[in-house]
This record gives sequence, structure tokens and C-alpha cells, in this order.
Amino acid sequence: MHFKSTIPATIVISLMLLCGAAPSSGTLHERLYEGDVLFYRMQYEKADSVYTTVLSQDPDNAQAHWRLSRLYVSMGESIPPENQEKRQPYYEKAVMHAEACIAIDETLADGHTWLAASLGVLADNIGPREKIVRAAIIKNELDRALELNPEDDIALSILGSFNREIAGMGWVEKIFAKTFLGKVPKASEEEAEALLKMAIAINPRVIRHYHELGKLYKDMDRYEEAITVLKEALTQPILMKSDERRLKNIREMIRKLYDKID
Repeated sequence: MHFKSTIPATIVISLMLLCGAAPSSGTLHERLYEGDVLFYRMQYEKADSVYTTVLSQDPDNAQAHWRLSRLYVSMGESIPPENQEKRQPYYEKAVMHAEACIAIDETLADGHTWLAASLGVLADNIGPREKIVRAAIIKNELDRALELNPEDDIALSILGSFNREIAGMGWVEKIFAKTFLGKVPKASEEEAEALLKMAIAINPRVIRHYHELGKLYKDMDRYEEAITVLKEALTQPILMKSDERRLKNIREMIRKLYDKID
């Protein structure tokens, strides 16, 4: 059974550190928490070592598999987008571990969330058409994740981005999508907005949620709202290595949005 704390994970980790509750040895459950501490410290290589050690002792540990998927997505995203060849192996491993998690425990929401995330970034790394080909799978995985855990802010955020991208497709892309999917998945900017706002309400510390909502408002020509949301993102803590690049993009977006208003 999967339990989700209502306390943000970063706060839980901080309390663990203050209380000295991050053991370097012990049960596999304790080792997973040790890996989480390292992950939130952005010590990705050390976290990788800990999670991999858990799997060496228990190859069917679904909790370790989805955490490795999350880790490899984060490691790939920490590499500049122009280095696609360096990113690719991380995304492929992320997909592999998410699929392994689901094969072991289909009822674990995190497995579905990170399979959708890893397939999305893998497709982005190959090209936008690949994402269209995988659109139905990504949507199904996100729907299943939210069925299992309606308060999964990561799944909500990714589904919000999915709606924004599908709603913004041009006619050529829609024809391409129909060729591969039979039909274009239902999506709207209004649904994207609702999903992203829900993600922020559940976990207001994640920069990605604000960034994606800001991009949506920009697409909708709601420039002042976009600026407000993006400025809020600048007040949030850096939780992932990729957040540093995301914040740089956000500052540039704000500058360009001010130019549009002027």
C-alpha cells in the first residue's frame, strides 16, 4: 500500500536531517529514505548508488524502481538541452525503471507518473513528432496515476503541460497525430489552467508548476497574469538541478513579456 504524506517531501526531508533520521545503513526502507535525502540535496550520483544498492538486495523493490526513474529524469534534465546524446541514456533508464515498477506493483501511482514523465522527456529529446506518437500512452499513464492518487502534483503538472501542448498544435501536427493515433486526444487551455493551478495548490514549492502556467498564460495572451505567476516562481526554492536553468528561462520570459505589454 502506498501512503502519501500531506507534508511536502522537502519539509519531511529537512526534519529528518535535523533529527538525524537519515541512516547510512539499516533496513531497505531506511536506505530508500537515505537515497531521498541525497536526492533532495541534489547529490544525484550518491542517490543513484543508494537506490541501486537497494535493488541489488531486492530486485523487485517497486519503490526503488520509481525513485530511480525520477532520479534519471532529473539527471538527464540537469544536462543542457543541446547535449541530447548525453541526456538520452538517462531517459532510457528512467523509462526502464518506471516500467519495472509498474510490472511489480501496478497500483503504485508514482510508477505511472514517472513513466509518463520519462516517456515525455525521452520524446522531447528525440523530437516533437515522437511525443505525438507517444501521446496516448503518456495520457493513459497520467490518468492512471491520478486515479490512484488524485493529489499527485507532478502528474497534475505534466497533464497540464500535455493539455497546453495538444491545445496549441497546428493543423499539420493534428493531421500527423490523426495518422498515428486515429484522433487527437481531447485537450484545452482551460483544462491545462485548472490542472496547473491544482498542482500549485498541492505543492506550491515546485518551480515547474509556475513556469508551465506562465507559458500557458503567454500562449493565451494573458501577459500580466503570466508575469505574476512567473515572479512567484522566482520566490520558490531550488529543488532540482534543472531549476537553475528553468529560473534563467523564467527571467528571460518575464523580460520579453514586459516588452509585449509596453
